[in-house]
Amino acid sequence: MSFVRNRQDQISLQNGEYLLTGREKAMLKNSWASFFAESVFPKIDEEPFAVLYSEKDSRPNTPVNVQVGALILKELHGLPDDGVFTAMLFDLRFRIALHTEDFEEQPMSDRTLGRFRERCRKYEEKTGADLIGNAVKTLSKEMAKLMRLDSMMISSNIKRMSRLELLYVTLANAVKAVENEKGRIEADLEDYTDDSNRNVVIYHNRSEDTERKIDRILRDAQTLLEQCPESGLQAVELLKRVLDEQTVEEDGKLRLRTEEDGGMNSSMLQSPFDPDATCRTKHGEVWHGYSANFVEAAGPEGSVVEDYDLQPNNYSDAQYLKDMISKMGDREEKTTIVADGGYSGFEAKELAAEKGIEIVNTNLTGKEPDPFLADFVFSEDGTAVRSCPNGCSPCSQTFSERTGQCTIHMAETDCRECPHFSMCHPFKTKTGYRKTVSRKSKLRAEWLKERSGERFRQLSHVRNGVEAIPSLLRRKYRVDRMPVRGRLRCKMFLGFKIAALNFRRFCIFQQSRAKRAYELKKG
Repeated sequence: MSFVRNRQDQISLQNGEYLLTGREKAMLKNSWASFFAESVFPKIDEEPFAVLYSEKDSRPNTPVNVQVGALILKELHGLPDDGVFTAMLFDLRFRIALHTEDFEEQPMSDRTLGRFRERCRKYEEKTGADLIGNAVKTLSKEMAKLMRLDSMMISSNIKRMSRLELLYVTLANAVKAVENEKGRIEADLEDYTDDSNRNVVIYHNRSEDTERKIDRILRDAQTLLEQCPESGLQAVELLKRVLDEQTVEEDGKLRLRTEEDGGMNSSMLQSPFDPDATCRTKHGEVWHGYSANFVEAAGPEGSVVEDYDLQPNNYSDAQYLKDMISKMGDREEKTTIVADGGYSGFEAKELAAEKGIEIVNTNLTGKEPDPFLADFVFSEDGTAVRSCPNGCSPCSQTFSERTGQCTIHMAETDCRECPHFSMCHPFKTKTGYRKTVSRKSKLRAEWLKERSGERFRQLSHVRNGVEAIPSLLRRKYRVDRMPVRGRLRCKMFLGFKIAALNFRRFCIFQQSRAKRAYELKKG
């Protein structure tokens, strides 16, 4: 299949709009279909997707802008793939929105969208280039001077497994994969190819039998790996991973890992059906899946989600912030990023300052520093204290590379006569006083002072707007029930949900603006 740009612009005599009454045409003009056709569809750039198709002359592809647009409308209306295809056949609004009203035949089938997503996923897996993500972000490139950050947990479409079930299912999948590859399997492992055996092992189980069953599964797993140590099959590699994470070897035998062996961690395999999903506890709730980060550009006329990312849910907000700032170029005008306390970090703020970006945190995580620490004067690299809040210089000092802290030694007279002595609480030594401070604590104390200003209160109100995004994505776009597994597939679906959310906000803005214009004209 070769790449051909969509150049269908010839108007046919069968155009369905000719059959509408004046009232129906007016309603259509003020509907989502008209806004999408005029403002979104023309901005979908097909050229980056040319890499998905053959360079040889062959049957032309389904127009890329039609496929991308259809996937956005799919999420906007909560339709399955075949529902979008049906809507294009029988709903005039879909054909107008996707500029296919003049096609002799609608250029899609019920499997077109699934195949397109799979092409994009394989390309990203191979090259790291997120074609869908770039297309969605391009549609929201009307930059605003103010940005808001937030993240949310997204559940993977998997069930929570016990250790017994996780080990059994992973081993059973590996046994079946080896049998399919070699055409046979050892006799003592045949039970794992019988689907009914899973119910017997996992569900018809008493607690006192669990340890015995796990021991047998571990022995059988060792037997399988001895038979095919370098098979290269994904199911076998997952079995190796789960054994490495869940067990330790003693005297040539495997046993379950305990707290004494280092315990468990969040990156362990949660399900063989979604190897990318991780585990994290947030606000007392356990999540299995991913975390999503959103960058919302806010302006006086409204806001759109300008950027997004999806990572395993043990990915920190601070790392999301570093990633985002690294991707952003130098700003000609000052840009303010408003975020909660999770999006903090000395390195990220320094990198942001170099690019003309200001980061404002509406709250802080951890213990609040004493406000007077803001008056310490540090060297440019933060490795030395020039003076204390009272203007006195240290007699001597040392800097710890590991902790980033300066331990300063002050003269006894300087500390005794200092008005900040009761707040500072320096440690008395034989020759004077000692105090440990860091540049990070100074910056946190400066932030505390800024909180009392009017500008900070206004930015705090702005920050609250981004909190609506997780709620909308859960309620309206059902991000916790995405019908796919794997980070790249989930990220692709999330991108189209974001595009749908942005378009819905755009429609609301356009309709309200038209209403205001009509009222002004009438008045």
